[in-house]
Order: sequence, then C-alpha cells, then structure tokens
Amino acid sequence: MSASGPPAVELYARVEGSGPPILLVHGLGGDHTAFHGVIPLLAPRFQVIAPDLRGHGRSPSSPGMTFSFADHEADLRELLKKHGLTSAHVVGLSAGGFLALQWALDAPAYERSMTLVGASSHCDNHTRAVARNWAETYRNDGFDAYMLRLLKDLYYPDWIEAHMEVADELREKMRNADLRGAFAWGDAVRSFDLRGRLGRVKAPTLILQGVDDAVVDGSHGRLLRQAIQGAHLKLFAQTGHLVPVERPQETAAAIEEFVTRLESPPAGPMADA
Repeated sequence: MSASGPPAVELYARVEGSGPPILLVHGLGGDHTAFHGVIPLLAPRFQVIAPDLRGHGRSPSSPGMTFSFADHEADLRELLKKHGLTSAHVVGLSAGGFLALQWALDAPAYERSMTLVGASSHCDNHTRAVARNWAETYRNDGFDAYMLRLLKDLYYPDWIEAHMEVADELREKMRNADLRGAFAWGDAVRSFDLRGRLGRVKAPTLILQGVDDAVVDGSHGRLLRQAIQGAHLKLFAQTGHLVPVERPQETAAAIEEFVTRLESPPAGPMADA
C-alpha cells in the first residue's frame, strides 16, 4: 500500500499521440470506448490517455476489491506515473466527472485543468431515480427491456434512431459485461455530494453539457459554472448524456481550444517598433 493512500491496480489504457497530456475518464459502467470518436481528433496534438477504471472494461476486478473515489484516484496517479507524468488535463464524463471533481479537491496538483462532461456537484434524486429504474427494469422485465430503457436515457432520441449501429454495439457489450465493478462503484456515486466545497476548486474548468441529458439534468451545468470560479460552460442542444459519443468533433474541438489556451505561454510585452 502506498503511504499516501489505498493500493492501486494497473489500469488498461488506450494511449495515443504526444504533447500535453489529456486524461479521459469514463463514467459508471462504461469504459474508454466512450471516447473512441474523440481520441483520434486529439491525438495529433496531445498525448491522450484513456483508461478503463478498475472493474470496468479491460481493467482488473477481484473479490474484495473496493471502489471508493480514493481507490480510483490512486489508480489514476499510478497510471500517470507509469507514463512519466505528474499531472494531466483531466476530462471526466458523468461519474468520471464526479471523480475529476473529487480529485481536484483531494490532490489538486494532479490536474492541470478539468473538463466536466454531463457531470454535477452531487448525485441528486433525479439521477438516483434513473439508476434505480435501470436496475428495476433489468430485474423485473429482463435484458431487452433494460437495454431499451438504457438507450432512451443515454442518448438524444433522434440521434440514436439515426445510429442504430451504436445501439447494436452497446447491446452486445452489455450482454457480456461484468457489471460487478460498476455496481460496487455505484454505492459511492449515489452518495457523492460536493455542494458547498466547489469554491475551493482551483483548476481551470470547462463544462460541457447536453441540454437534453436525461441522466444528469442540464441545469447542473449552469450550477457548476456558478460554483467554480472562472469556469466556462458550453451547452449542446439536441444532445443527450453521452456528449462525446453523439458530438465527438465538437467535444474534441472544445477540449483542444481549452487546453491549447492553457498550455500557450502568455504573450510578452510588445517589442518597440
């Protein structure tokens, strides 16, 4: 065990490109593929690191493994260290945004900046009810009904109707997925609440929010902007919860502009003519 926290596990990560590092953190029950459309757009200018969190995707899970926010932070610290990094620009999607916020308070030196996508300062009653409905639908009505409910909640209706290949891919992935890690992390996610503490966040912050998000109400984007000093908000109309999936080009462009501005050296005084 590290003296500074819980023991870390070695995460699987897709790593591409070179330049300022960007760490892409997926949400509860997801994996790095949530950023598949974004990674190739950022890789020409940045070192992009997209891990699977413990118990998700290709990263390990084992009996007795715990899934607190501190556990995930320890894993991400070790992942950065493995790549010779002490900090990165962190992009957090959904519960990955919760994790980015918690990390910004627990260990701010690791985050050069923070981009929050479909996130909030706390897991509210609406989001808890959505998750509870997923579990009840799966238990009472079976896998097919559960998948239909999931698709309706995660995506903007017109978008998913036009991209049924995404629905097919998600259905196959979920049919074979081991969700024990997601269920375990869900216990921590349901009690997540940083209200009243976000004024302490010092990391430059960008907020990306789908207006039609059915999982995290769109009003949370504005609340985050008000709570985090200097934060910027970009809204996506006719967009659901998984903004990087529905709007990869716009997501990548917003992140690139934000990070490039932060990484650019300040302009010096103009030389005399």
